[in-house]
Amino acid sequence: MYKILIIEDESRVASLLQNGLEENSYQTMVAYDGLMGLRLFQAHSFDLVISDVVLPKMDGFELCKEIRKLNPHIPILMLTALGTTDDKLDGFDAGADDYMVKPFDFRELNARLKVLLKRGNGNTQDLPQELVYADLHIDLQKKNAERNGIPVKLSPKEYNLLLYMVENADRVLSRVEIAEKVWNTHFDTGTNFIDVYINYLRKKIDRDFEPKLIHTKAGMGFILTDKL
Repeated sequence: MYKILIIEDESRVASLLQNGLEENSYQTMVAYDGLMGLRLFQAHSFDLVISDVVLPKMDGFELCKEIRKLNPHIPILMLTALGTTDDKLDGFDAGADDYMVKPFDFRELNARLKVLLKRGNGNTQDLPQELVYADLHIDLQKKNAERNGIPVKLSPKEYNLLLYMVENADRVLSRVEIAEKVWNTHFDTGTNFIDVYINYLRKKIDRDFEPKLIHTKAGMGFILTDKL
């Protein structure tokens, strides 16, 4: 039985989440502020964290960063009323794996939790130690990257996006596919966060190196290749 930590300062929302999750056979613990959430995370073992962004004592972004220091791999879903592109980018940069905006459909929340838990419990023993494309090297164990022997500092979401593009090198990836496979969410045509992250990667992976690896295919998506 999976154990989920809920960090939500609105008691009504916290109760709805707790009851809904327990009806779906999850174990839960609830914290009503960021510091309490961090203390519970330090004191207990969890399989997934659901956190609001606007929290007393420590906001969700800072909490997410602190949890990532303690456990780099635990799935974190941020649940908040803040739904702008910048808010989502802040959440992903803090280390969140997924982002849902209130009000939400519990069936969708449950579906996303299943995806995150399945991914978080995947067997990594048989994975290769490294991925290489051209002069780009990705260390799968340390979760870092370098190009032409030069380390490239990446945020968690930048790393996940680059990893997916390298795993699917020489193939055009649509925004819909990237949203579903990297962010575990449906692409919202009203936001441009995928384009923002592609630009982040270009600055880090391509700006000071040749050949350029990340390319835009107008009307189709993006491709990582050294053949253009």
